[in-house]
Amino acid sequence: MTNRQLFLNHVGQTSASPLCLEIVKAQGSKLYDAQGNEFIDLIGGISVCNVGHCHPAVTAAIKKQLDNYLHIMVYGELVETPQVEYATLLTANLPATLNSVFYTASGSEATEGAMKLAKRFTNRTQIISFKNSYHGSTQGALSVMGSEYWQQAFRPLLPDVLQLNYNSFDDLENISERTACVIAETVQAEAGVIAPNNEWLKALRKKCNEYGALLVLDEIQCGFGRNGTLWAFEQFGVVPDILLLGKALGGGMPLGAFVADKKIMDVLTYNPVLGHINTFGGHPVCCAAGLAAFNVLLNDKLIDGVTKSENLFLSQLKHSKIKAVRSLGLMMAIEFESYDINKKVIDMLTDVKNNSGIGVFTDWFLFAPNCLRIVPPLTISNNEINTACEKIITVLDSF
Repeated sequence: MTNRQLFLNHVGQTSASPLCLEIVKAQGSKLYDAQGNEFIDLIGGISVCNVGHCHPAVTAAIKKQLDNYLHIMVYGELVETPQVEYATLLTANLPATLNSVFYTASGSEATEGAMKLAKRFTNRTQIISFKNSYHGSTQGALSVMGSEYWQQAFRPLLPDVLQLNYNSFDDLENISERTACVIAETVQAEAGVIAPNNEWLKALRKKCNEYGALLVLDEIQCGFGRNGTLWAFEQFGVVPDILLLGKALGGGMPLGAFVADKKIMDVLTYNPVLGHINTFGGHPVCCAAGLAAFNVLLNDKLIDGVTKSENLFLSQLKHSKIKAVRSLGLMMAIEFESYDINKKVIDMLTDVKNNSGIGVFTDWFLFAPNCLRIVPPLTISNNEINTACEKIITVLDSF
């Protein structure tokens, strides 16, 4: 059997038509398949590989940590240098009230931990989220996902969850003394890159303050320079009580975290003791990789080039079949009339035979299937952007 057949037979499937590209190498902003074909990667693992695939500083840090130790003990019991160094650097680059990092193994787990923390700290039960929001697929995270389509098959889910309309000032009146937390994506990713309206996040922050509810901002997809600043919330003049991180946090390795003030975080240590635990959160190899990637992001000033790269994309993504292009930094959505058009474009871009031997790898959004996703490594070159845009336009011209 071929690897493709074995993949379909023995690896749990999430859709009826997986892409089935057999990638054997990834470097920078390029992917290479088993047939030797090359693809410009406009997905970057969905906002994971912000410093590019297999950055030498990241792979060197992984190899170094491999010689020291792998897993030792469940998270939070032993002093592990990669965890400590990374948490110290993260908090040094966050507002003063975000000073305590609780590591998880994924963004979904970060959501789960944050919900428990908010309920424990406030002694309240209601959690408010927003329609067309995505915070992960585990049971608790699914409960605050903003789409009944993905929820209905798995009900009953968590009780006492209220969903509001993102960017609605009127809906903020639903926040009350019953509310433990409000969880929102700083920029809605799977909705097709929806940024908050001017002053809306500030109004949300004010309403949470008024009722003592915690504000949880999810920057799992949009953190680490993706939107043109280190953290997206910097652009909107707010600071969350709890920050959710994942994806780029691990530099290509699986890692998540929720970050809060120590006075909030400490409630997980008593009544009950071990209020939140996990085995692999903050894995030393993952933390070593994430720390190296974060240092590359900061030291190489990659964020300084994000807006320039965004503008280069925007200057070329113009076509009669394109209804709109929404962007905030290098998180972009190209909107078409329908999913069918979008899927046709995606498939044609990955067909290297029709692209002079170089394909373009991209995808669609969960809540905006008619939109094409562009979230490449922040290291993508001007030449790669030009080539990718040229191929997108050529495909649109062909039908």
